[in-house]
Amino acid sequence: MTRKAGAQVTELIADAELETSAASIRLVRLSHEGPKEKLFARKDAYWIDLCLTPRRPSASARFVQEWGAHRFAGMGPISAFPPRHLLHLKSQGGRHTSLICALRADVVDRWLPAEFEWTDRRLEACLDIANSTIRSILTRLSHELRHPGLGARDLCEALTLELGIEVARHLNGISEPIEKGGLADWRLRAIDSLLVEPGEPPTLGELARRCKMSVRQLTRAFRMSRGCSTGDYMAQMRIELAKRRLGGDESIKSIALDMGFSSQSNFTYAFRKATGLTPSEFRKRLLRGADRQTGSRQSPEAWASRP
Repeated sequence: MTRKAGAQVTELIADAELETSAASIRLVRLSHEGPKEKLFARKDAYWIDLCLTPRRPSASARFVQEWGAHRFAGMGPISAFPPRHLLHLKSQGGRHTSLICALRADVVDRWLPAEFEWTDRRLEACLDIANSTIRSILTRLSHELRHPGLGARDLCEALTLELGIEVARHLNGISEPIEKGGLADWRLRAIDSLLVEPGEPPTLGELARRCKMSVRQLTRAFRMSRGCSTGDYMAQMRIELAKRRLGGDESIKSIALDMGFSSQSNFTYAFRKATGLTPSEFRKRLLRGADRQTGSRQSPEAWASRP
């Protein structure tokens, strides 16, 4: 279904769908014209979104009851909106393709310790989850929905249960900043600015010098802030940058070498491991996505409001 609001059109196309005992899973393509804002909340599910194409420009969110009216945080390639929290979402419009996994709340919550609290750091981390294990599970789910093989339903059942454990581990491992060992915001911004520069990714030593701390301090504090290692985070950032460049017309070999990969084959291996697609397949899908008109259509709000 296509919805219109004045001159604005919002369209969601579902390419595949699967229900397990733990989750509702969909591969969707979403597009809307111009800036869009909406409120979003789920009572009984973690709404986990793996963006398979570059996230739409300026996609951001704020937790309405916990943050001030002007505090928004950017959304990363993987986000996990927690249940029972109202979010204000906004973006500048455009298209993207995502794997959406509405994971039952109890599948995650059963693994969280009794003293678990939704701290400010944990809420912010939900908007940008850099965790290689969670990414791997979501990528595998995406592949099974696109190309279901023998035992696909049972495999997806197991994967969604595993996902619940890994999300709980990730959230429980995130500590508050500075006084509990995490990185100050200026250090996190400094790291991100280094990672988007062309060429080979910076070494741990270079990151530590930029943050004015030792390598040991950096690795420990970074894991507490982001819930993952610096290596996992750098690998994810490189793949996201590659996705954006594949939307242009430069050669795949040029992208690979400019991003510090020793060869196109090494880049292809890393990209396929992270996304389930080769760079050329990903580029073809980006080009095809703008024109494809097949698939079931319905309002994004209609599916999001399902119990």
